[in-house]
Amino acid sequence: MNILGLIFIKSVCYDFISFIIHSKSYLSTMKKNVHAFGDDAIGFEDAVGLAAAIATKKVSPLEITQAAIARAEKVNPDLNAIACPNYEQALQTATQPFTGFFGGLPTFIKDNEHLKGLPTQFGTKAFVARPATRNSKYVNQMLSTGLNAIGKTTLPEFGLICSTENPKWGITRNPWNTEYTTGGSSSGSAAMVAAGVVPIAMANDGAGSTRIPASCCGLVGLKPTRNRLVNFEGSGILPINIGYEGVVTRSVRDTVAFYTAAEQYYQNKKLPSIGSNLQPISKRLKVVFFDNLPQDKMGHQDKETHDTILHTASLLQSLGHQVEMRPFPLDVDFLSKHFLNYYGLLAFLMKDLGRVVYKAKLNKHELECFTTGLSKQFTSNISKLPGSLKLLKETGAKVETLFNDYDVILTPVVSTIVPKIGFFDPMLSYEEISKRAISFASFTGLQNITGSPAISLPLGMSSGGLPIGVHFTTNSGQDRMLLELSLELEAAKPFKRIWE
Repeated sequence: MNILGLIFIKSVCYDFISFIIHSKSYLSTMKKNVHAFGDDAIGFEDAVGLAAAIATKKVSPLEITQAAIARAEKVNPDLNAIACPNYEQALQTATQPFTGFFGGLPTFIKDNEHLKGLPTQFGTKAFVARPATRNSKYVNQMLSTGLNAIGKTTLPEFGLICSTENPKWGITRNPWNTEYTTGGSSSGSAAMVAAGVVPIAMANDGAGSTRIPASCCGLVGLKPTRNRLVNFEGSGILPINIGYEGVVTRSVRDTVAFYTAAEQYYQNKKLPSIGSNLQPISKRLKVVFFDNLPQDKMGHQDKETHDTILHTASLLQSLGHQVEMRPFPLDVDFLSKHFLNYYGLLAFLMKDLGRVVYKAKLNKHELECFTTGLSKQFTSNISKLPGSLKLLKETGAKVETLFNDYDVILTPVVSTIVPKIGFFDPMLSYEEISKRAISFASFTGLQNITGSPAISLPLGMSSGGLPIGVHFTTNSGQDRMLLELSLELEAAKPFKRIWE
């Protein structure tokens, strides 16, 4: 029997006991989920299905937009995911001719990018934004695909933490169970897509902010190769650009369709094109995954998360892929320390140099303690920044040598099942929040450094009925291969739906 078989049998030995332990607590804490799927113009379709319905005139962009607005008004009181509605403008736009594959489908823009006519508040109450006079460059790329923005979605302050629980917007809640977080920072977008308000919404990713909410909310979240999409405005000043634009969707084919359509607006000629006509991958791949980290290490996986990785490894092997387990090759605590030093630069820029972006005076006394603490982390260690950057680049290069022997790296997206609201309470100390965040989100930041593409797929479910995302990474430029593998996995193990 191979090593995966032995590991799987060992894991199953605990499953019955785990079921007995969890079933009672699950029944006592289970809360009805919140979603808007039903018999209207949107129905249960994904973005590709709705685009086809529009193209064949079975339904109009206006009818779908009206349905999306009605759905938003139905579920947002429970989810609190909308920072600013854009309903009147969206309805007017829906009556005009559309170009682009999606042909008038409703979407949301995350509120750290500009949408003309609406304020960009960045999830903070430290200043009051004026309505934007133009779209961000990435918003233009996103809307070029035919999407129609019906509003802007919530995020934690400046998108710096793993959950939206802030004083400005209140708490953004998970549609699968409103007692739990959506993850972050693309919290509101993930909630709106998971709840069925729209089939696709904007996300972006500085340390996992697309992939983490995708994992928490049962969605597909791709962080593409660096420079594949239009970059954050101003990101060119960073020593390493760790910010990536993107979307969250409910199906792999929707993510494929978005990237294919986005290339019609801008295609980086230095990268292999994603192209069109993607199919489930035919090539058999070499995949590596790792031993669980020791329990006293940041990044240690809880049992349900680790079992999901083992099940996924077995699934890959059953599909004919070559799967190998190795010891984890990095010192996660060491890596996290240096990443945090650099990540603090973002907080410093937003806190002390962000006035150019906001075009408004910032009241630093209104900033959350995590923002000020993270900024202080940077300023206190500013002399160490060159060393941290050097070590991060060296670590990234070390990881990328794995692609000499393997096609794909398999890890969790996050170390544990979805935490409850309050786990990232902004009233906690900076030290406590950063400790929790690093432990929870140990696996996603490295790809922001290396530039490699990485995707979260909802291949697991916890005993409490919440999604568990699985993380796949490949070499820079190989986004198409990653998406084709994702198509195969989705077909082999269809994703659980919130209405089921």
